This record gives sequence, C-alpha cells and structure tokens, in this order.
Amino acid sequence: MTPVVAVDLAGLGFTEGAHLLVQRALARLPPGGRVEVSGRDPALRVHLPAWARGRGHRVEWAADGVAVVVRGSAEDARWFGAERAGPAEPAGLRDRPPASWGLGARGALLEAGGPEPRFDLDERDLVWADLAPRLYAQAASRQWDPEAAVPWSAEFTLPADVEAAVVQVMTFLVENEQAALVVPARFVGRIHPHFREVVQLLAVQMADEARHMSVFARRALLRGPELGTSSAGGRSSLFTLVTESDFALASFLLSVLGEGTFVDLLAFLEHTAPDPVTRRICRLAGQDERRHVVFGMAHLAHQSTVDPALKDRLRAAVHRRHDALVDTAGLNRDVFDALVVLAAGSWAPEDVAAGYRRVQELQYAMDQGRQRRLVRLGFHPDEAAALSALHTKNFM
Repeated sequence: MTPVVAVDLAGLGFTEGAHLLVQRALARLPPGGRVEVSGRDPALRVHLPAWARGRGHRVEWAADGVAVVVRGSAEDARWFGAERAGPAEPAGLRDRPPASWGLGARGALLEAGGPEPRFDLDERDLVWADLAPRLYAQAASRQWDPEAAVPWSAEFTLPADVEAAVVQVMTFLVENEQAALVVPARFVGRIHPHFREVVQLLAVQMADEARHMSVFARRALLRGPELGTSSAGGRSSLFTLVTESDFALASFLLSVLGEGTFVDLLAFLEHTAPDPVTRRICRLAGQDERRHVVFGMAHLAHQSTVDPALKDRLRAAVHRRHDALVDTAGLNRDVFDALVVLAAGSWAPEDVAAGYRRVQELQYAMDQGRQRRLVRLGFHPDEAAALSALHTKNFM
C-alpha cells in the first residue's frame, strides 16, 4: 500500500504559506504517496487542487471533506524537461558545458527555458587547472588589509635623492600593476561560469592588483606630492599585454614571463628597500604575485597536455611581442638608475659600482627564472634561453 501522511493546516490558507506544509509532506513520499490534508480555511477546496495541478499532483476528496493529495511522478510541473547542471564539485566538470547552464549554479536543477548566454571560453582545456579550487581558497584566505598590514606611521628619514629613487620605482610598479589588473579583467566575463573557480581566482587576482596599485601609489606620495616619470616604451610594452585576446597567450605573457620576472624585482626591492614601508609592501605584493605565477603555469601545463600546438603558439607570441617593441627604448632609464641608487645604499663610487652590479645580477636572475619556467612548459633549454632573451626589457 502507498504511504499516507496526515497534515492539519488548522486555519492556515494557501495565500499564507499552507503549500509549504503540504509540499514538505509530499517530499518525503515516493510517487503515488498520499497526503491527507485537512484545514479550516474556507478557500482550501479551491486553492489546494489548483496548487496540486500546477505541480503534477492529483487531489481526491473523501466523503468527510478531507482532501487526499496523491504525489505525481514529478514534484513540480515546472521541472518537467529540467536538467542537472552537472555535479556541484569540480571533480565532475563537463569538458564543454552547454550555453543554457551559463547563469545557473553548477550542480543546480535547471528549469527548462531561460537565456542561453554565450561564453567563448567554454572549454575545460582552455581555462582549467586542477589546483584552481585550492589556489582560490588560499588566495581568499590570504588577502591583506593595507591599513593594518603596512607600518605607514613608521618613522624614517631618507635623503631626498634616495626618496626620489623610491618614488620612481613605485611609479613604475603602479603602471605595471594597472596592466596586470586589466588583463584578467578582459577575460573574466568570457569564461563560462561552470568553471567558476577560475573566474573566482581571476577576480581575486584583480583584487590583488588593485591593492598593489593602491599601496605603491600611497608609498610614492608618502613624502611628496608627485609621482615619477613614465616612459613611452614602458607603456608600449604594457599595451601589448592588454591587447592580447587569446587567454592562454595572455596568461603566458603576463603571468609566466611578466609576473614571474616581477616576483624577482619585488624580492630585490624588499632586500634593498631603504625604509620599512617599502620593504613591507614589496614583501606582501611578492607573495600575491607568486600565486599568480603558479596559476599561470598550472593552466598552461594542463593545456599543453591536450594542445600539441601550444608551444608553437607561445613561441610565436614571444616573437610577435618582441617585433612590436623592437623600436622602443625598453626599460625606463630613470627606473634603472633608481634601482642602482637603492642597491648602492650610498654615493661612494665603489658602492655605486656595487649597486650597478647588483642590478645586472637582478636582470640575470630574471632571465634564469624565465628560462626555468619555459623549460617546465616543455621548451628545450637552448630555445628557452633564446626566448627569454627576447622578453621585453621593461620586465613585465
């Protein structure tokens, strides 16, 4: 015999939420299960059958006026033809989710109909990295508050020329972080939300860059009213990142080559910083940037396993960018000189010479880091060295 459950609505009417009690009772029963519904609301005899029909159930009336709702094969008629948007966990990701899933939560039961937004980055292999969920959780937990994390009120006094060097470097960092924010911003709206951990990770990356821009600009203006110089060649270099429309190539140029190089620069600045504020913000920003590089490497490593032509595309992107910038001046000379000043620590000729060598050593370390990352992506060491040598002299 089919199960029977009794529900007494007392004076509660269907215009006041009575359907929730009936719906709850039906949810516990299999199709064909019966719920005896009684109540004092005068409109019950009209509202109950109407509600039940709309959800695929049937109502029978007993002689004593008690209604019996027989559960249909679907809990709600709206869900006829519905589909499940895959499992909720990322382990069950679809290789290419349908457009109709786009604005529904992954794992939700989607009612038939509705919009079918088009996301051109809708293939798993184009955007995914298996560590994306874990990396997003780490990124979200390691957000830092500039007001609390940086000793802005620390007392220090720098010679005017050393402060000017700090201001120049901070200006350069602001410009680079502006580009590093714009690049992922161009792709977030193009990625199918089925791959939401990647979208979330890029959103946090954008928040990182926004925070870096804020702290670098604040440090630049901490002792004076103006920023440093901005070279045309530097802006041209950054513009080639912003205009790259291919997600894999943009990730490669920005995260693997540019931000990977930037991590070395921030570590250098942390070591040579003449004051506690500069030292702290470079350390914190460097931690964020290393996470960006990790995702870029993981994403491209995954894609390389399914796209035999990826290395050819990456190689072509390096050459294309080099050719576009061949007539530019490269690194802002004011930035190079400011790095020498910070590395020297004094104006003694031997210290300036040592500072110059340290900046050259930094550039060598940047080159070696790029080569290691290129080798990890499958390039032969000789080719990795050649490609690294073509990277923009503007660091990013």
